[in-house]
Amino acid sequence: MQSVDVTTLSAICYDLQTHWIPAKVEQVYQRDRYTIFIALRTLKKRSWLTISWHPQAARLCIGDSPPRTPDTFTFSDQLRHQLNGFALIALKMISPWERVVDLQFAKRPGDEPVWHLFVEIMGKYSNVILTDSKQQIVAVAHQVNANQSTVRTVQTGQPYELPPALTGTFPKLEEDQTRWQERVSLIPGSLKKQLLNSYRGLSPVVASSMIKEAGLNPQDSTESLTEKDWKKLYQCWQFWLKSLKTKQFKPGYTEEGYTVLGWGIIDKIINIQTLINDYYANKINQEKFKQVKHQLQQKLKSCLKKLYSKANNFNQKIQQSSEADEYRQKGDLLMAHSHLWEPGMNSMTLKDFETEKPIKIPLNPEKNAIQNAQLCYKKHQKLKRAKGAVEPLLNEVQEEINYLEQVEDSLQQIDDYQSLEDLQTLQEIKEELIQQNYLPSPAQQMSNISDESQPYQHKTPSGFEVWIGRNNRQNDRLTFRTAGDYDLWFHTQESAGSHVLLRLEPGAVPNEADLHCAADWAAYYSKARQSEQVPVVYTEPKYVYKPKGAKPGMVIYKRERVLWGKPHKIQSYLKNHD
Repeated sequence: MQSVDVTTLSAICYDLQTHWIPAKVEQVYQRDRYTIFIALRTLKKRSWLTISWHPQAARLCIGDSPPRTPDTFTFSDQLRHQLNGFALIALKMISPWERVVDLQFAKRPGDEPVWHLFVEIMGKYSNVILTDSKQQIVAVAHQVNANQSTVRTVQTGQPYELPPALTGTFPKLEEDQTRWQERVSLIPGSLKKQLLNSYRGLSPVVASSMIKEAGLNPQDSTESLTEKDWKKLYQCWQFWLKSLKTKQFKPGYTEEGYTVLGWGIIDKIINIQTLINDYYANKINQEKFKQVKHQLQQKLKSCLKKLYSKANNFNQKIQQSSEADEYRQKGDLLMAHSHLWEPGMNSMTLKDFETEKPIKIPLNPEKNAIQNAQLCYKKHQKLKRAKGAVEPLLNEVQEEINYLEQVEDSLQQIDDYQSLEDLQTLQEIKEELIQQNYLPSPAQQMSNISDESQPYQHKTPSGFEVWIGRNNRQNDRLTFRTAGDYDLWFHTQESAGSHVLLRLEPGAVPNEADLHCAADWAAYYSKARQSEQVPVVYTEPKYVYKPKGAKPGMVIYKRERVLWGKPHKIQSYLKNHD
């Protein structure tokens, strides 16, 4: 994930100074342990200033409005108490090469600042600190005590001290090419490494893009460059410094991330605030997606492993119970042929009553034939009772396995993060598992997603819509809330999978191609998607029921008809439309 460097921060601050100073503070909200939102209103507009001290995504930009979940954080409560109703009258970087921004607040524009909010964007050391006009710390996002840092402590009640200043040579627009080239090439090495070692304030991202813009490779040795190469690189160097001085920025996305200098742009973005907000929101959602998916996969794997083991044990007991009739038969044979028993016998071989095949019956030599027969009858009764007790338990375990396999299949359908919808679907699966007591309930609700996720939607050859549930919440919603009287409901037969609706208007009649298309989608979004053909049932939604006490997504149905879905057709379709 690309970090906000001095160049990017300069572009952000210049845009904020131009369009958002002065502005009234109307609200403060904290979404999570790393992000606050400040509602700003100018004479022309209102929006939210996002301030984040996330270790990998620290930033400052105008962004999306916060979620509608309750804010229970102490830091935002302190900021609300001090800043509400005040005006943001100034915003500036404390030094041209330091990533610390001073946001100044006063009662009204033109007054002396009463509060300073210092935003320190420094990777894992990022922080946000509120001080009064005398630079006394009033509130801090992340307290740093002497045990955590011997260089600089940051705690409420202390005087605010700026982070240790950068040492070394800073870039200067006035430096000529000869002196600049001598400094960079003084010690032979890779071009990127020598640029970064020679100057402070230059980020790895700017160094790499600068070198590529000059037509060179970041790993090229300084000894291999020609005078023409040095001249091109110096021109890019000067362009960078002039952009910082004149505040002429060209934001956009690059193949590696983003830039504000116009180098290597593949998608130009007019507004720097939109670029920064979208880039980091997307990256954070990607990381969250990976974390949540891994957590759910591990939990499901663990639960299913235990359930499979439990089901196997129950099946073994039922298998043993199937031998109950054999013990009764042996008891009957011993009773009928007790006169053949002799003291000390370890076994008797007797003919079956019906087949007359010889059956060898082990005996307890200390007991006679009648007593051994009684032992067989006791064993018979015990196994019969065991079967009656185990079968309901096995059914419960199998129902739970079916449910978790359904959840697992929904999880496997979401391969990678493509949009916020994917994370939303994943969060709903997590919430469902929390409600079903498979995961502990979080003490703090940190989700920034409040709307319901939406199902997949595709078209049949005749243009009818096919709606596909992406998790159990969507499955239940599709089947019991969305489905109309004229729709058709599809699901794989005896296999975990999505609920699929073929949406039909009154009087519409789907042809065979439409039905098979819906069946193909149901087969593709199921646990059997790797099969050549998958049996898929379809019926009217009114014939689909949820049993009392059933878990989310679990239903029974009747009056079904069967089609063979072919998931490979959908794979080909998606590949061609990728």
